[in-house]
Amino acid sequence: QLQLVESGGGLAQPGGSLKLTCTISGITMDNYALGWFRQAPGKERDGVSCINTNGRATRYIDSVKGRFTISRDNAKSSFYLEMSRLKPEDTAVYYCAVAPFCGSGGTLAGNFVGSWGQGTQVTVSS
Repeated sequence: QLQLVESGGGLAQPGGSLKLTCTISGITMDNYALGWFRQAPGKERDGVSCINTNGRATRYIDSVKGRFTISRDNAKSSFYLEMSRLKPEDTAVYYCAVAPFCGSGGTLAGNFVGSWGQGTQVTVSS
């Protein structure tokens, strides 16, 4: 059974950086696209970034392009979201997810595998 565990969130000042990690167990992640989502208070959960199965293609929503970098390490059953030049509007709970393909923008496509993890809170504030 798939388990997703997000970590690395915290409090950062505007302009600061954080690196999120998603650790996967229960599946062979090599065969899947991987994505990061976020949900701000009172808002829907939205895709932020996606990386394809071989790691050679990545997608981002416009608001994070040039600031966030998604990567994967299949050997460590983990993937990452490096966030820099953080803005207050990046404040949200961040979740990772697994699906067959990357979709448009920064989301995943196809049937998601398993359930959402607990997420990791990112707060950007001075």
